[in-house]
Amino acid sequence: MASKVVSFTLNGRETEVMVKPLTTLQVVLREQLGHTATKTGCRQGGCGSCTVLLNGEPVLSCLLPAEDVAGQQVTTLEGLTPIDGLHPVQRAFFDHYAVQCGYCSPGMILTTKALLDRNPTPSREEIVEAISGNICRCTGYTAIIEAVEAAAQALKGGQNGR
Repeated sequence: MASKVVSFTLNGRETEVMVKPLTTLQVVLREQLGHTATKTGCRQGGCGSCTVLLNGEPVLSCLLPAEDVAGQQVTTLEGLTPIDGLHPVQRAFFDHYAVQCGYCSPGMILTTKALLDRNPTPSREEIVEAISGNICRCTGYTAIIEAVEAAAQALKGGQNGR
C-alpha cells in the first residue's frame, strides 16, 4: 500500500504529513514532527506514556494509526505549554513534586487536562480512575493525585487554562 498525506490540526496548527499505512501517531509525532514529549513506552497501550489528546480526549498514540487523525485536533504537551510559562496543570505537577523521572508526566498532565475540562471538581476516586491508564514507577501516585487536586483548585480560582 502506498503512503498518503494526512492533514490534521496539531497544537492549533494545520499540519500535513506523509505516512505509510499503519504508522502510529506516536511515530509520526516523535520521529517525523519532533514532538518528543510524546514518550515511547510499551508500544502496546499498557503504560500511557504516549498519551495525547484527540479532540480533547486522551488517546494512546502508540495504538492509533496516524491516518485515523485526518481532519481532527491533536494536542501534545508541547501544545499545552504556553509560551510565557506553565499551564496550571503543569504548575501544579511541578509545585507538588509530581514529576520525578518525567517519563509518565506528559501523559499524566494531558490526562489531567482532559479530566478537568470535563469535570472541574473531580473527587479523589474520579482522579484515580482518570489516571489509572498511566503507569508511574517513581512517585507512588500520591503526589500526582495531590497535583491534580491542586490544578482543579487553581483552574477554579480563575487561572486560565487552554
